[in-house]
Amino acid sequence: MNDLFLKLIEKLGLVDNTSLFAASIIPYSIFLFYLFKIRSVNKFVKTGFSLTVLFVFITILVSIFALNYYNKSLVEVDFLHGSAELFLTLSDFIILLGFIKMLNNLEVNNS
Repeated sequence: MNDLFLKLIEKLGLVDNTSLFAASIIPYSIFLFYLFKIRSVNKFVKTGFSLTVLFVFITILVSIFALNYYNKSLVEVDFLHGSAELFLTLSDFIILLGFIKMLNNLEVNNS
């Protein structure tokens, strides 16, 4: 069983996931569409999840820059990789603030 699992992992490692990465924008767009229809979710949460799309766009741009300028992938150029990940951290922080605000509103309404 362990040998079968390792072979499966090796085969999955050889698969080019670029098309899967590009296609993932479709379910995420559907998620955002329905998220924006929910009125009980505040603007911070909606903005944070929308900024995740900005993170993906910036990561793609910085990856292209790293490949063309340094002839390396993004994960090999630390300061560029960290700069791109900053946008994910920013969007996560805004989502967190939104959920904290929603929880605080729930506590006030229940008391």
